[in-house]
Amino acid sequence: MEAGKPSYEELVELVAQQAEIIRELRQQRVEQQALVVELKARVAELEEQLQAAHRQTAPFRRREQLKKPDAAKKTPGRPAGHAGSFRQRPEQIDQAIEVPLTGCPQCQGELTEVRQRVQFIEEIPPIQPIRVKLTTWTGVCARCGEVHSTHPLQTSTAIGAAGTHLGPRAQGLALLLSHRAGLTMGRTCQTLKDLLGLRLSRGGLAQLLQRAAGRLQPFYQQIVQRIRDSDAVFADETSWYVGSPKWWLWIFTTPQATLYRVEPGRGANVVEETLGSDFSGMLVTDCLASYNSINCRKHKCIAHHLRVLKEHEAALEKQGVESQDLLLWKVLLKDVINTWKQRQREELTDVEYALKVLQLQRGVENLLSRAPPEPQALAFRNRLARQRDHLLGCLQDPAAEPTNNRAERDLRPAVIDRKLSCGNKTIAGKSAWEIVRSVITTLCKQHPPTTNSQPSNLLASLLPYLRLAPH
Repeated sequence: MEAGKPSYEELVELVAQQAEIIRELRQQRVEQQALVVELKARVAELEEQLQAAHRQTAPFRRREQLKKPDAAKKTPGRPAGHAGSFRQRPEQIDQAIEVPLTGCPQCQGELTEVRQRVQFIEEIPPIQPIRVKLTTWTGVCARCGEVHSTHPLQTSTAIGAAGTHLGPRAQGLALLLSHRAGLTMGRTCQTLKDLLGLRLSRGGLAQLLQRAAGRLQPFYQQIVQRIRDSDAVFADETSWYVGSPKWWLWIFTTPQATLYRVEPGRGANVVEETLGSDFSGMLVTDCLASYNSINCRKHKCIAHHLRVLKEHEAALEKQGVESQDLLLWKVLLKDVINTWKQRQREELTDVEYALKVLQLQRGVENLLSRAPPEPQALAFRNRLARQRDHLLGCLQDPAAEPTNNRAERDLRPAVIDRKLSCGNKTIAGKSAWEIVRSVITTLCKQHPPTTNSQPSNLLASLLPYLRLAPH
């Protein structure tokens, strides 16, 4: 063996050492790969938890398949070319202030080219509650029995430990914050404290709402009667909580009134109890079966039909198929909406309108008589065949509308309330909620926001119902 070269035994030992190192490295690689897989799974789990923290929790979370992709979402802001918006000049001036400029404010030097700069400022005065010590008297009348003196600021006859009350205007403001501005119970109390210095607990607000609901009960019954006497009623429903799930919030609305009902069922009995057995108007709804047994004229929302049609088209598009029948149905249904709009704008004479309606009726019968080869198109035809008598109801009565959007718009604020509070906790709470919300929503329709600088008299409309009735 040459000097300086390793022997055979040394080479074998070196190879064995290298093989051991390679084996250890391979083992480390396997362990690291397993760790990478575990860490990736953990990252995916944490990302899912992070996404869940930013979306609505069950059971009111919007289903993933119903969410629009980013490309299909509307762009934010108003459409291009819209009319400009700016604060209008007030019609009434309560105070005129002039700040003269006789010299330079810095050096008091002489000025030239002095010009006026006129502004109009709308401001609110400092808000300070009025604390009133009210003394009334009680006595006994030989003919009437016990009588009391009363004052318009009274909302209760309680005295002693319960003798400190909120006045009717403060109570009305609490109702509007809770049911018009959409604040939670806690935020309503906090707003009254921050802005007005009025202290009110959540429990006190709940009791205030229940007492107000009792006094608003006659108005609520008037709303029920107004709904029953309407030429067209738009109805819808959504899930609700009253201490537990499986309750339903029903809405029955018109351009002049809105009625809310919270019931444990989703059956036709709720509609029958609300509208009465002799309802002579037209009922505009979606295709829920609960509305089918109601004995009245009906119209089914065309927007719901178009939404289902779009789903069928998407399913066929994935298969590379296009249905001529679905295209014809889309054109016809959109033509129904356009014809209704033309009638509202008085763009058609009575004869032209009657001919157009007859044309649409024949189009419906023609499409219903066809048997499309595509399963999706056949399913859509069968859907409309079940609603044959209610497809063109909006063209029979001027008070009806092609879609049920009016009910859905009035239902949306209640859905926001549900997301914040998950409904009501007790039967008494749900009764107060449906009465107060119905009254305030109806008053908002009767007293819409004015375009001038005068405030709405919505609060003033509530005061007669909150004041104590004279004895």
